Amino acid sequence: MRFSLLPREGKFFDDFTALADRIVSGATLLERMLASDPPAWDTALQIKQIENECDALTHNIIKRLNKTFVTPIDREDIHALATSLDDVMDAIDAAAGVLRRYRMASLRYGARELASLTWQAAVQMKVAVEALDRREGVHERAVEVNRLENSADDVHDEALRRLFEEERDAITLIKWKEVLDLLEEATDRCEDVANVLESVVVKHG
Repeated sequence: MRFSLLPREGKFFDDFTALADRIVSGATLLERMLASDPPAWDTALQIKQIENECDALTHNIIKRLNKTFVTPIDREDIHALATSLDDVMDAIDAAAGVLRRYRMASLRYGARELASLTWQAAVQMKVAVEALDRREGVHERAVEVNRLENSADDVHDEALRRLFEEERDAITLIKWKEVLDLLEEATDRCEDVANVLESVVVKHG
């Protein structure tokens, strides 16, 4: 019968799941924000609140990490996963904040599509995070996140092509490019999380 005199702190997995859950909530709100035309600007304030909650969760993970002697996975992996998850919510919040700030009267191609892909990637990312403790099912979800990120790249490229081809007002063009770039970045950050998760599974599987 195996046992250890040194306690292993397993609450990290619960915290990762809590973070991923809040990110899905943020992504859901982003998609809902862009469902109407014009967008529901004040939804960005709700997203900001979730971003603050994620910051607090991340801070608590790092604080616990600094006080825990024996961790369930490598310390650097805990830190990398916590910060990469927080980066996803930061990107969602940044996109929502810029959308609210600029208040374009109508949405261009790419905005809703990228918000939808962000939500899909966040859901797959959450499933992968929940599977981490078992080390099973992570790879499949990570592959799907990667596929969604590639789809977002395609949408982003097409959206920029249309933007530069159709928009004649320079200021509007600059605003929309920033919005589209930030929306696409959220899927990039989801892929970062997937990469960290796969690395952990390879090391500890």
